[in-house]
Amino acid sequence: MKLTILGGGGFRVPLVYGALLQDHAEGRVTHVVLHDLDPARLSAVTRVLAEQAAGVPDAPEVSATTDLDEALRGADFVFSAIRVGGLEGRANDERVALAEGVLGQETVGAGGIAYGLRTVPVAVDIARRVARLAPDAWVINFTNPAGLVTEAMSRHLGDRVIGICDSPVGLGRRIARVLGANPKEAWIDYVGLNHLGWVRGLRVAGRDELPRLLADPDLLGSFEEGKLFGVDWLRSLGAIPNEYLHYYYFNREAVRAYQQAEKTRGAFLHDQQARFYAEMGNPDAPAWKVWEQTRAEREATYMAENRETAGAGERDEDDLSGGYEKVALALMRAIARDERTTLILNVRNQRTLSVLDTDAVIEVPCLVDANGAHPVTVDPLPDHATGLVCAVKAVEREVLAAADSGSRATAVKAFALHPLVDSVNVARRLVEGYTDVHPGLAYLR
Repeated sequence: MKLTILGGGGFRVPLVYGALLQDHAEGRVTHVVLHDLDPARLSAVTRVLAEQAAGVPDAPEVSATTDLDEALRGADFVFSAIRVGGLEGRANDERVALAEGVLGQETVGAGGIAYGLRTVPVAVDIARRVARLAPDAWVINFTNPAGLVTEAMSRHLGDRVIGICDSPVGLGRRIARVLGANPKEAWIDYVGLNHLGWVRGLRVAGRDELPRLLADPDLLGSFEEGKLFGVDWLRSLGAIPNEYLHYYYFNREAVRAYQQAEKTRGAFLHDQQARFYAEMGNPDAPAWKVWEQTRAEREATYMAENRETAGAGERDEDDLSGGYEKVALALMRAIARDERTTLILNVRNQRTLSVLDTDAVIEVPCLVDANGAHPVTVDPLPDHATGLVCAVKAVEREVLAAADSGSRATAVKAFALHPLVDSVNVARRLVEGYTDVHPGLAYLR
């Protein structure tokens, strides 16, 4: 089976390959094609994978190319993990927003809109090429903003594109762990959009254990979300929000922390990964060891500003191991081998949330089989959550309309309608600032 990874020179590709190395069953991936626009990054990651596979006799073959059509042709699965504009683009997303006093995070608020505006046209081109060159392939989208990009691609690929994120999985795992339950045996009642969802229940053997967690302040305050949001706020909500909702519920504090930070997250990663890829230019450098050290630092500093604002301390060791690659491989196996499973995924709504239309991509538990991912029926969201979901989905739709039409006015509307942008004039200045620094937004007129 052939797997193509778009963004194959990206830093996290070894996580995916590591999961593939553990799969020895019939029908597994035997050939991985890495595609990237940067030959040096491809070379660096290929070296890491070669050392990673040492001693594994049936390791999948790895090849690399800068030719997109060649990479896609004949693929069974396509992992899309591109970053349009690179980490320099992410750092600019943060900087322009923070200069206007609004959040610059890569998927939330102004930064997420800017990232989406320059990513959607590229993702749509990829979707059209997949439809032409590999019409039977399944696309698993890692590219952020994951829900928005998945919806853009679904207009050309239908349900054969599925978005993934490790945040809901990590959240469910942490809740199950503090309740003494096996995460593999728990049903997580989670619903929302990507980076905008809530756990409303966690059922083990048919019993909802979340009320027990909410009733115990010591237990509730013992894991990351309890420390991040505070026990009183979680009990008021009656649910456990995705960590990214910290940017909404504590927006002023988050913006201040980002403004005061020595470096934004994007700038930190830009510098860190520049060092990594530069070191990989040395043919004698121990590729796997250098990658592991860099990854450990990256994971330990994740959402550091938010945790500092909340006094949440360091991340637990169990949360430093990533997870999105495990979701991707479980999804791929379920489809390829009809190994039926349940995963929280980004898929078209169909009739799951009545407040959204059928084509809106949402993030919910899905039953997965050889025919793809099927969203399960969920209870309606409470009004406060419905309001946020509908507002942010409306913004996503304006981003898609702006990307399709090239309308600058529509791009301004997308920024202005976002709950975390507080003025139409700020929205106008954001569009000016972003078009000044991003060549990929030159299409906005």
